[in-house]
Amino acid sequence: MKVLIAEDDAITRKILVRSISKWGYDVEVAEDGNSAYDALSRDDHAGIAIVDWMMPGMDGTELCRKIKSDQREHPPHMIMVTSKDEKGDVIEGLMSGADDYIKKPFLYDELKARIGAAGRIVALQEALSDKVKELEEAMAQIKQLTGIIPICMHCHKIRTDEPGTEAWLRLERYIMQHSEATFSHGVCPECVEEHYPDQKDAVLKRDKSSK
Repeated sequence: MKVLIAEDDAITRKILVRSISKWGYDVEVAEDGNSAYDALSRDDHAGIAIVDWMMPGMDGTELCRKIKSDQREHPPHMIMVTSKDEKGDVIEGLMSGADDYIKKPFLYDELKARIGAAGRIVALQEALSDKVKELEEAMAQIKQLTGIIPICMHCHKIRTDEPGTEAWLRLERYIMQHSEATFSHGVCPECVEEHYPDQKDAVLKRDKSSK
């Protein structure tokens, strides 16, 4: 998984790159909020962003707010990093759209654990999004009959509702056009009596053997 480090301090940025790369992540860097936003706006953006609160251009809170307002299908998991430690600062950071918050100076074991947790959340969100997309595609392929269907009370043909035309279709043809159902034909006992009285046994036997 790719991790973006948005940090203007060169020494801190270098230490973060070295540590996070050692933990097995692909690392991308940005030296200010504007370049971080550009990087996170690409289709192949990092799944996790380590964002410093105080940066030139767009600061961390503004960056988080802007990323979240974009309403992307797969938004990055934003971890705010700052030396601010007042409760109000923590609340402000989270309210701006940060998903997590870690104070400077931080323990690298804690940062590793938070990145690991963020990676699991991102993976679950992507898997859920893929399942939802699969379900939507499946539902789009399902044809359903709904509403009032105009049917002849004598021959049971159905009138199509296409604008500018009026055609009457056999019941089975209409259903096949508007659903995933297919038909096989047989003869019910009542119709055998009415239409094939002299061949009753043979017709019923053939109808059963065709099932």
